[in-house]
Amino acid sequence: MKKFRKVLDGLTTSSPGATVGSPSCGSAAGTPTTAPTPKEIDVQETLVSENFQLCKTVRHGFPYQPTALAFDPVQKILAIGSRSGGVRILGRPGVDCYCQHESGAAVLQLQFLINEGALVSACADDTLHLWNLRQRRPAILHSLKFNRERITFCHLPFQSKWLYVGTERGNTHIVNIESFILSGYVIMWNKAIELSTKTHPGPVVHLSDSPKDEGKLLIGFESGTIVQWDLRGKKADFRIYYDEAIHSVSWHHEGKQFMCSHSDGSLTLWNLRNTTKPFQVTFPHGKIQKDARKESCKPILKVEYKTCRNSEPFVIFSGGLSYDKAGRRPALTIMHGKAITVLEMDYPIVEFMVLCETPYNNEVQEPYAVVVLLEKDLIVVDLTQSNYPVFENPYPMDIHESPVTCTAYFADCPPDIIPILYSIGAKHKKTGYSQKEWPISGGTWTLGSHTYPEIIITGHADGSIKFWDASAITLQMLYKMKTSKVFEKPKPGEGRATELVEEDPFAIQMVSWCPQSRIFCVVGISAHIILYRFSKYDANTQIVSLEVRLQCDSEDVISPSENENNPSFSEPGSHSPQPHHHHQHPASPGSRTPEGIKDSIPCLKVKDRAVRVPPGYQSELVIQLLWVDGEPPQQITSLDINSAYGLLAFGNCNGLAVVDYLQKTVILCMSTLDLYGSTDPYQRLTRSPRRNRQSTSEFCMRGLSNFYSDSKKRIRTSYQSLTELTDNQQSIDMERSKSPTSGHASRRAMLQQLHGVTMYSHDEHHSTTSYCWSDRESRENSFTRSRSSSVSSIDRDTKEAVTTLQFGESYGRKNDVLPTPCLWVGTSLGVVLLIPMSIPTDQEERMEEPVTMGVSGAVLMLKGSVLRFSFLDCMGALIQTPYEVWRDHNAPEDPDRPRRRKLVHFSPSSSQDACGDGHLAVVCSERQAKVFLMPSQSCLFVHNITESSFVLRADVVSVCNSVCLACFCANGHVMTLSLPSLRPLMDVNYLPLTDMRIARTFYFTNGGQALYLSSPTEIQRITYSQEMCDNLQEMLGELFTPIETPEAQNRGFLKGFFGGNAHTFDREELFGEAAAGKASRSLAQHIPGQGGVEGMKVAASGAVGELARARIALDERGQRLGELEERTALMMTSAEVFSKHAHELMLKCKDKKWYQF
Repeated sequence: MKKFRKVLDGLTTSSPGATVGSPSCGSAAGTPTTAPTPKEIDVQETLVSENFQLCKTVRHGFPYQPTALAFDPVQKILAIGSRSGGVRILGRPGVDCYCQHESGAAVLQLQFLINEGALVSACADDTLHLWNLRQRRPAILHSLKFNRERITFCHLPFQSKWLYVGTERGNTHIVNIESFILSGYVIMWNKAIELSTKTHPGPVVHLSDSPKDEGKLLIGFESGTIVQWDLRGKKADFRIYYDEAIHSVSWHHEGKQFMCSHSDGSLTLWNLRNTTKPFQVTFPHGKIQKDARKESCKPILKVEYKTCRNSEPFVIFSGGLSYDKAGRRPALTIMHGKAITVLEMDYPIVEFMVLCETPYNNEVQEPYAVVVLLEKDLIVVDLTQSNYPVFENPYPMDIHESPVTCTAYFADCPPDIIPILYSIGAKHKKTGYSQKEWPISGGTWTLGSHTYPEIIITGHADGSIKFWDASAITLQMLYKMKTSKVFEKPKPGEGRATELVEEDPFAIQMVSWCPQSRIFCVVGISAHIILYRFSKYDANTQIVSLEVRLQCDSEDVISPSENENNPSFSEPGSHSPQPHHHHQHPASPGSRTPEGIKDSIPCLKVKDRAVRVPPGYQSELVIQLLWVDGEPPQQITSLDINSAYGLLAFGNCNGLAVVDYLQKTVILCMSTLDLYGSTDPYQRLTRSPRRNRQSTSEFCMRGLSNFYSDSKKRIRTSYQSLTELTDNQQSIDMERSKSPTSGHASRRAMLQQLHGVTMYSHDEHHSTTSYCWSDRESRENSFTRSRSSSVSSIDRDTKEAVTTLQFGESYGRKNDVLPTPCLWVGTSLGVVLLIPMSIPTDQEERMEEPVTMGVSGAVLMLKGSVLRFSFLDCMGALIQTPYEVWRDHNAPEDPDRPRRRKLVHFSPSSSQDACGDGHLAVVCSERQAKVFLMPSQSCLFVHNITESSFVLRADVVSVCNSVCLACFCANGHVMTLSLPSLRPLMDVNYLPLTDMRIARTFYFTNGGQALYLSSPTEIQRITYSQEMCDNLQEMLGELFTPIETPEAQNRGFLKGFFGGNAHTFDREELFGEAAAGKASRSLAQHIPGQGGVEGMKVAASGAVGELARARIALDERGQRLGELEERTALMMTSAEVFSKHAHELMLKCKDKKWYQF
């Protein structure tokens, strides 16, 4: 029976379009099947499911949409809350922790329990949470959900366990921090204000205890009412009614006066001796106009009033600028004595906080810095120097300096690359920072033992590239380069080429980097490619430019260029694209055809003069696609570069081009259809998108503007998908694209946004012109026969794009005996093409003789668009692609040792003698993965990865001294498959795909790590390795370090006697259950904390997972035992009370006769 089943499997796998295996409907993973093999492949697979577990490791970057700020002056750690419910806790470099509220509600306010290792967060869903920071991964201990009132302000006095909570109704509640139970003591708004007051005072916007007496609570209401409440006497000491709305209040440390900021841009200073009117009213930015009226000013949102021992006090506030001056940037104003300094900010101020030497509010504050949280930045200003310099920020808060459009992640890099990049990048660092140490210096972090060199590369919308050192879960900028320097600055109104993407014509779409040869390649949105070489010396270089006409047009019979001596171009076919060399066919940006249509010009103009370039990455070659008949070039969808071959290949939805970057020539430029030759699996007819073109006059009557606007719309849409900073529009587009009747609609919309290119033919948008439809009909029929209906319905209207490329040593044909250099080409229709190449081996010949390519190579088939190629030897080990060892082209020549190219080859046949010749090719598409044996091209293993979704990212990575295939699906599943058998090892429903940013930036790398852009400003790193999850605790920093709380200053006898004694105030006596009673149960609901269950949500089954579960079960059992102990204590207390009452009753009745009762 087993033999019979194998025969059946062999029949199913022999047909390229047949469905292999029996995937369960709706599941993320299908089933692997095997086919009869011509030779026995005996690979000992070592990976098992216990090697895999998925968890988040660390988050880098600036917290997206920040809302709140807090600082612990003793521990010296900072917390930032965000609109999505995230909390980032920062200390010294390396101490960086991210926590997330499960509800996702915005964080309204944060309060540290100073020097206690705990943090209180108040969220927009009216819930208070207590976080335990005494563990490397903070967890919620308690939560308190308010049911009937909305939280507006919280205040926790230093060394107090009672939290004051103000609400929208104007009431003030008190919460016990230890038990997270509401006290029965409530300050109702109608008690706080006078009974004669007819209007509601508004929400509570401020709460603080008096520095002079902790028993006095200052309550500020939005309407302008301020009340000092005597907590002991349960009455108001004084009430202030001011006619301007209040935004914030700040005390003088002596407790005799306080300052308020108001909505009219004024600051009022109040003295407790006379509260009938303000002691002082100032409009810091309101000048007196000619008519003796003050300028109207914006509200002052916050003020801090801080005293100094040896100088005038500081008054620091945000806002308050006059309305008249349009275009003024947001500002922080520092008033120190008579000096007023206005610090203009790049972004709106969300919150600021003055850092002081002492945690006690009744001592001289001595401010030394101010932390300013902006919408998109975090800065710290040094107050100890008169020019107020900013501190150099050690955290990577500028990832989003320009929107991130692509990412790349390289683990286990050559160890020398990071120091070299850092030394060159350090020369370009900004100066003028404060010389003092970064003041947020809390926590401890040590370099773990499980570290290796890692580099993250980010590409940005302005064309800049940043290299980051990501070793040991930190992130530090190494080197920054600007690709826009290669091009001339576009002049205003210089033509439509720049207008199309005038927002950011240099935006990066793709990067390719070879760390060994240090060759770097970028793909830009204007259909351009720039190749860079690394040098430690500066140089004068002339940038070489190549222009390629990669556009399908069957009318123009295209012949190869005169200088092309490539044999494969002897009969190029009637509709092959045509290469243009810049020095052969000069074209100015203003060139037009007689009809006025742009033709044969690039989108950008390369600098044509010699340029002085500094050490680092220096541009060597620019390749640009050209406009064709008024239509802009389609964006590039795939790229690969190989330093050993000296070749660069790229493709888009029109075809494929290969460039020899050593000789600076185009050696192949063909449409996708021409690559097949006679081996086209779909047997398509000749495509002719513009066969019956109408006359020039009729075309002009239709209007060139329509033609242009459509092209503009296509590029603009793809550009916006790259640089979109808001999540809303993308999620709306995603919802719109979901159709209950057509499951493929969302896939098409996502792919169009993901690749930044719309893969459809030109005729779809110009229906008024007549076209030949025979080609399309034949394609539809062939799809229906060979592929599933869902895929065919998507791809009917699309061009066949080149989706992935890979150079490597392989076998181009079945009868090849020895491996040769090959180019593997994957298309959007699931077709894999092998193009064998002949490359001269001698160095002199390589620079003079042409590279030849034979395009009629092997053809393989998969379901869905091809995403990734990788090669294994017959023992299952990964075959590295050949590379050239780096040498500095600008280094001084040594006559005794002439520089020669040193190549490192990994030939499939040399790595194993026991298994003979051949190698395994791993091919992954968006639907399935296959392993082929080369050169026989027989399919050894097939696995249908998903039927209900599609793969967005796939990489062959090394984990635990072995290799596996890692995939990320559109339905949020992250999965790993063994190689070569494609056995499922892990499948975790990790992340529902809510926007295209995640799909575009998700990247797997070696060592069981991956990353993606979790928000427009943050990079989230994750691991899928059990070993790294086990070592994660060791790698993370400690947030809490045991530090003795500084002692309060000796106040002196007279001050203590006349100034009132704040230390005699016992809050427990006032707010405890014995005195205040219990609060209403319906007012707030206590929710026990999860206590670290967050890490368990994505934990795979395994020993560590079981241990974690057991630990949590023990914690829960301990919590239940604690609750039982509390109940037992209550029962004992009630029993004692009952015994006492019974004894009293017995004494009372002891001497009474029976008739006296």
